[in-house]
Parts: sequence; C-alpha cells; structure tokens
Amino acid sequence: MSCPHRLVVAALFVVLSSLCFLGPAYADYYGEPADLVDRSTTVYKGFMADPNMEWFQRNVDRARGIFIVPQMLRGGFIIGGSGGRGLLLAQDATTAKWSSPAFYNMGSVSFGFQAGADASEIILLIMTDRGLNAMLSTDYKIGADIAVAAGPIGASAKAQTADILAFGRSQGLYGGVSLEGAAISPIDDWNRQYYGQPVQVFDILINQKWNNRQADPLRQLLPKPGRNVQPIGR
Repeated sequence: MSCPHRLVVAALFVVLSSLCFLGPAYADYYGEPADLVDRSTTVYKGFMADPNMEWFQRNVDRARGIFIVPQMLRGGFIIGGSGGRGLLLAQDATTAKWSSPAFYNMGSVSFGFQAGADASEIILLIMTDRGLNAMLSTDYKIGADIAVAAGPIGASAKAQTADILAFGRSQGLYGGVSLEGAAISPIDDWNRQYYGQPVQVFDILINQKWNNRQADPLRQLLPKPGRNVQPIGR
C-alpha cells in the first residue's frame, strides 16, 4: 500500500475510533443524577464568578429557564460532533420560584473554540416561554421553530434578543456555540431515579410538583424573586 493510501486509512481509523468513544464517554461520565447536579452547581458558580460573563450575570434573572451541561465532549476537530448530559430548571412566571431539575441528553453541538478544546461547559438561558415550551418536548431539535443566538461575552457585550442564548467555556477559552440541529431529549430513567417514581418533565418544571432537596444548593444560587442577581464573589 502506498504512503498516501496508508495515511487515508490511518485517518479513517482515528475518525471511527473517536465516534465509538464519544457515546460511552458522555453516557457514563456521571454515575447518577446527583453527580450531575453537584457538577452543575460548580459550573454555575464558575459562570457567576467569571469576569467575562458579566452580561450573563446581569441578565440571568430574566431567564425563564436555565439549562446546564457541565461537560460537553466533542468527538474530534474535523467531525465536530459532540454529546453531553444536562439539567433544566424553570422559573415560574408568576412567583419567580425555581423548579427542581429535569435531566436531559444533548447531542450534535458545534463549538467556536480553537482545536483541542474538546470538553466544554455550556449554559443555555431560555429567555422566552416559546423557548421553554420547546425544551419540554420529548424529542426536540433546536433551531426549527425558535430563535437561538450565542450569548454576549465580556463586560461591553451588546444585548441579544433570542428565545435561547448559548454561553460556553472551555479550559479558559470562550467561543460561540452553534445549536442548530442539536437534539435534546429527557432522560426518563434518571428523572424517575432522582424523584423515586415515574415523573413527567412538565410536572417537574412547570407544575413544580416534585422536589429533591439534594438540588437545593443549586436552586439557592439562582436569582431570588424581586431581586436582581449579583455575581458570586464580586
């Protein structure tokens, strides 16, 4: 086999290996839902203490929902595919009370980070009822019916208007997060495990019928009714 052909075969092997690795990597990273809640709490604190996330910090209280993906793994620089598990909390439009979390899978996100940034933290601010309703569907692909935009980065960032604003960090890097076509679906077995019986995401997020006190430290960090959020440690 000639040298060019060997290089092509080797490249294909790397691509296929990365695709095989991607699924188990993000599926098994968290042993149970409580681990994901703890890591999401840490990630939210990090966003609130980050001077580059000032717009996020000043506007998170306006969000109808917050979707946190503590670790989004990417399969490769050329492929651009990715996957991760996240949780969604919703804010009641009348009382401003935050729900307990519902758990979701998220896949096929593209990043604007430089090559090598293959593990990223992502937070989506769900800014409208339309955006929140889309997240409640059992199998949803972002970008079909709602407006999505990259969240403003930096103190001088201009305001954005969209149903969903996406913010991402990766090892000190900041970049755009493209959500077009990203698939989001509830993890029913994790929701059942976390609340001890079969539950619907609508009852967790909108009716707020279910609560797990293990998530209280995260909920207590979120904006309080009638008060603008203040950055942590600032």
